[in-house]
Amino acid sequence: MRLRLAKIVAAGGALTWAATTAPGQEEAPTVPSGISLTLQEVLLDTQVSGGALVRFRYVAPAVQADGFAAVEADFPALCTQQVLPWAATQPTPIARTVISMASAEVEFGVASPDVIQFFEQFQLQKDACIWEGF
Repeated sequence: MRLRLAKIVAAGGALTWAATTAPGQEEAPTVPSGISLTLQEVLLDTQVSGGALVRFRYVAPAVQADGFAAVEADFPALCTQQVLPWAATQPTPIARTVISMASAEVEFGVASPDVIQFFEQFQLQKDACIWEGF
């Protein structure tokens, strides 16, 4: 898998690209919905309050505006199968993750009203992903 490189700065901490991947991330992950998705990028946001927040951004062309229920179970699966193994390899403790799924590739922080996007946030605790509703 190849991650695109860019320099992004956001309030609350600098976003940097995670250069390493966890085993299994080189291939498209398998999710309960069965849709095809690819990892667009991984962004690591160092939090002033401690720990870090990692964003796993996926592209899933089959995502439909009214179809969150169809992919809802994919988010905890991605957290457990992709984020937790990756977080375990990082020198900085990862406190939270935001997993996003978009119908097309979108530049981080850029409004794209024609692209369908879903987001879920999880607190990471050892071997568990704890859902945190927005």
